[in-house]
Amino acid sequence: MGCLRAQWRADDRRPAQGSGRAGQAVRPRTRQGTVRPRLRGMGLVLDMIERHAIDCDLRKTGHLVCAVSDGDMAWFEREVECLATVMDYPHASVLSASQSLDAVASPYKGALFDALGGHMHPLNYTLGLARAAAEAGVTIHEVSPALRIDRSRGIRIETAKGAVRARHAVLAGDSLLSGIDARVESRIMPVGNYIVATEPLTDAGEIIPSNAAVSDSRFVVNYYRLSADGRLLFGGGERYTPSPPADIQAFVRPHMEQTFPQLKGRRIDYAWGGLVSVTTSRFPHVGRDGEVYFAHGYSGKGVILSTLAGKLLAEAISGETSRFALFEGLNPMPFPGGAALRGPLYVLGMLWYAMRDRLKH
Repeated sequence: MGCLRAQWRADDRRPAQGSGRAGQAVRPRTRQGTVRPRLRGMGLVLDMIERHAIDCDLRKTGHLVCAVSDGDMAWFEREVECLATVMDYPHASVLSASQSLDAVASPYKGALFDALGGHMHPLNYTLGLARAAAEAGVTIHEVSPALRIDRSRGIRIETAKGAVRARHAVLAGDSLLSGIDARVESRIMPVGNYIVATEPLTDAGEIIPSNAAVSDSRFVVNYYRLSADGRLLFGGGERYTPSPPADIQAFVRPHMEQTFPQLKGRRIDYAWGGLVSVTTSRFPHVGRDGEVYFAHGYSGKGVILSTLAGKLLAEAISGETSRFALFEGLNPMPFPGGAALRGPLYVLGMLWYAMRDRLKH
């Protein structure tokens, strides 16, 4: 059951980029446990694409995190060492400024390169999964938003035109839960995410010669890649209120042109956006409350992690909970302030970090 269409998620319209790395915010043993499932998640995505013949412009060309300050390079060195020695992940390396410039035509201080990363067309991937599910006998009810879950006698999910009873339920609405479960929603914060696509570029191969997926080291991150038809897809300038900017193109263009001055004035053919959700730890919030399961808060990494979460949820509902329990144990803290104040407090915090980005870089 879904409130809109099967593909209606901002993550499905992002320039989907993937990497096998995990952040340094958790203990080494936990990090080992999260990297391995994430690698399995990458493998699962690749298997889905191959098994169901999903045409989604998959490019296994690596992922770059580019340094915007000298201090980032020391962090990259520590990250690569930790990945290799603690997590048994030897696929990441540090690039110098000149090596970074060979990979992407923007003057960064250097980069962290993950050779197992890449990018694809997330909407076509989502539609391919929906097609495969329908062929397997799944009925997808679109435009039927769940309004309430009644747990007084089993599970009863109410919609505007009827109700459904089930033994198990899964909350997977992410930033679009809209009052279904206040406790679950307290762990996520909707964030506006906006993207532009340029006209097809005759010099696309000079903009990102490596054709890798790219993001930078800013707290308010810029991320981009080339499309199959030679456009630059660029996301930048997140907003921390639900309302979109009046002119998305004008909102994102300055970030794109700051990164690529050589593209100043180039035509932008498309601009779009939507809401994704983040957690306080930037790890997804996966768990259960009785027979109601949930997974959300992918913090911009939804293509790999939501695919993996679907597998873990299916395993848990079937009685195999070992991998599900690992992610359940990463339970992020609720946002402070409750429903009334979490938004304003979060906005203040993010504005502080955005100001630090501008002062630092």
